[in-house]
Amino acid sequence: MRTWLASSVCKGPAKFVIATLAMFLLHASAAFAQPSEAGGEASLKVPDLSTVNFLGMNGHNILLIGIIFCFLGLLFGLAIYMQLKKLPVHRAMREISELIYETCKTYVVTQGKFLIVLWLFIAVVILAYFGWLRPIAPVGVTLPIILAFSVLGILGSYGVAWFGIRVNTFANSRTAFAGLRGKPYLCYSIPLRAGMSIGMMLISVELLMMLCILLFVPGNYSGPCFIGFAIGESLGAAALRIAGGIFTKIADIGSDLMKIVFKIKEDDARNPGVIADCTGDNAGDSVGPSADGFETYGVTGVALITFILLGVKDPTVQVQLLVWIFIMRIMMLVSSTVAYFVNEGLAKARYGNADEMNYEAPLTSLVWITSIVSIVLTYIVSYLIVPNLSGDSTQWWKLATIISCGTLAGAIIPELVKVFTSVESGHVKEVVTSAEEGGASLDILSGLVAGNFSCYYLGFTMVALMAIGYAMSTMGLGSLMLAPAVFAFGLVAFGFLGMGPVTIAVDSYGPVTDNAQSVYELSLIEQIPGIEGELKRDYNINVNFERAKHLLESNDGAGNTFKATAKPVLIGTAVVGATTMIFSIIMALTNGLTENVGKLSLLHAPFVLGLISGGAIIYWFTGASMQAVTTGAYRAVEFIKANIKLEGVEKASVEDSKKVVEICTKYAQKGMFNIFLAVFFVTLAFAFVEPFFFIGYLISIATFGLYQAMFMANAGGAWDNAKKIVEVELNQKGTALHDATVVGDTVGDPFKDTSSVALNPIIKFTTLFGLLAVELAVQLNTTNGVGFSHVLAVAFFVVSFFFVWKSFYGMRIVKTPAGKEQPAPELTGSVR
Repeated sequence: MRTWLASSVCKGPAKFVIATLAMFLLHASAAFAQPSEAGGEASLKVPDLSTVNFLGMNGHNILLIGIIFCFLGLLFGLAIYMQLKKLPVHRAMREISELIYETCKTYVVTQGKFLIVLWLFIAVVILAYFGWLRPIAPVGVTLPIILAFSVLGILGSYGVAWFGIRVNTFANSRTAFAGLRGKPYLCYSIPLRAGMSIGMMLISVELLMMLCILLFVPGNYSGPCFIGFAIGESLGAAALRIAGGIFTKIADIGSDLMKIVFKIKEDDARNPGVIADCTGDNAGDSVGPSADGFETYGVTGVALITFILLGVKDPTVQVQLLVWIFIMRIMMLVSSTVAYFVNEGLAKARYGNADEMNYEAPLTSLVWITSIVSIVLTYIVSYLIVPNLSGDSTQWWKLATIISCGTLAGAIIPELVKVFTSVESGHVKEVVTSAEEGGASLDILSGLVAGNFSCYYLGFTMVALMAIGYAMSTMGLGSLMLAPAVFAFGLVAFGFLGMGPVTIAVDSYGPVTDNAQSVYELSLIEQIPGIEGELKRDYNINVNFERAKHLLESNDGAGNTFKATAKPVLIGTAVVGATTMIFSIIMALTNGLTENVGKLSLLHAPFVLGLISGGAIIYWFTGASMQAVTTGAYRAVEFIKANIKLEGVEKASVEDSKKVVEICTKYAQKGMFNIFLAVFFVTLAFAFVEPFFFIGYLISIATFGLYQAMFMANAGGAWDNAKKIVEVELNQKGTALHDATVVGDTVGDPFKDTSSVALNPIIKFTTLFGLLAVELAVQLNTTNGVGFSHVLAVAFFVVSFFFVWKSFYGMRIVKTPAGKEQPAPELTGSVR
């Protein structure tokens, strides 16, 4: 059966889209056929790494050793994967986790087909740029390689997403089973091991791919290959993050609202929405973050590589900084591994046989131990690799200090996030207190307060740490490069990721703990005849079912908190790193900061207009993604209410559960298709309006996006854990207070897991794609005149506006007429 996407791209608005791109490519090819000097991204030539020695080896050979570390990281991830697979689990729980995995597989395969279509849009622009505008001889060799690396970037994001759902669907049933033992330690340890497996695999694969480009692709076109790879990563992450965020919150809201409507328990097996909710936990909170994390680490590295090649003129210093950057990336694998084993030893000694534990405590200590180890190694490695830069023997500690500001941010920001989202937080308890008297209204208002306050503290923390980086950059870096402050900001973003695998691990902890509760309930293990005797005989477990459920629910609160802590780190990295990518565009537009610099000013009207325009796109994007969730959730609730059976059955039929999954998939794809094409064409439109308008626009979306994402993520986290306090600490499920906090949680769902998290890849995709788009525009201005560029800008904006319009009016809720059965959810047919 054809998917909705397969049919929709062949008819209706898609015809106009394809025609517009064809016209653009036709005119571009005619214009770009004229010879031109190399410049921009095509001029990113990587110097010969073997010309500089480090610790008795040349740069090329020392980085070859890094490949060994990548394979060791892969083996570490695979070893934990195999350990998880072999952990004991009851067959009833294993069957549920495998059912969740099968539905996840269907979703991810569908998204893979979707990505192929989206890549075609990007391929057109890459063909125009590297095929005609800035060809790199021989074009017949270089162009396919650059395109191949854009595909490899997508496959990287897609592949780690696959690995993530497989690991998490092993871990969820093992965690649920561990709860039966009545001890909290294994309930903590298993999800963290799953997260470390994903984190090590993700970082190792990404680093291996980038090392292969650096070491084995000829230097005259390895730079463009990095750009193609990064664009592919961003495309994959944006699609999987946005669609996954829409899917998971449709399912989550549809499932949660049934607790109010029918007064049924959490994850009631009779609710057809629960399997979709479990699938969504993986689609949104595992697939999306895995792809996003992969892209974040790659794009931040590419941003620094691009800066070094454009902003540093001395080839020797270029080599030194490139090798230093990559060895620092290898070091993050080492620091995370060491910290994990140290922390696990401490946690096991303290909690191994304990009856109670604060699940957040060992996760917090893991973050801080990793941060300390990473900072120490940063100074050691910097001293050994770059003891002298162009005669300056002091730069090593200054560079290490700048990176350490980012590493500190990676530990301080989670602590600040916990102030607003943890179950121990005064802000979260305020949400509960508000709801006790004011119901859902005051619950929601109090959550909004928490989100707004969080932006104050997080914003000034980032500014303070970036200011320290800026101060360090004034101490001699200016003699080595242009715009040293921009390089410093890029290093701060790089330092944010200094705890790479651990950051991914604590983010992945949440979906496992969330799924574990669902697996427990859906397995109906308490109703299996003779289960107590079976557990005692086969596993030596004296089971207390109420105790098991309490442990799993308490652990989920920690999972909610640490899911929240990773979000500002990733969005902060996107925004701070975007400054480095924007610099690359500025370098091209100003001919190395030698002309037109005055246009980067409030006195240049297009630049100011661009600054204002970015906010419009950010707020539209927020609305469009939430509209997709709203409409999809409406259809899911409508179907579940019409088909749920509460009498005479133990669990919902597989058929009904699959239909809810289909509804979620349908609206996730429809929402993503509208959003992606609107973003794609508005990027082209604004690049063609005026180059410095576009620079202002990029700065604007980064700034607006940062605060919008932090506000929404932390408000959503506060609402989520307010509900958890009512359920676990107050034990008031089924009460009016619980209903109020459930409503607040459903409002927070698309806040924290759809709109906020998707702003990160959207900002990076727009900036990366803008690198190519703005140079296409400049070349057309030169060859065809400004008028032709403005005609194209209007055409692209009209196409973009069409999809902006469809993102609401094409997604509006159309009520099913009374007396008529709701149409079955289909994935065929065009978007109406």
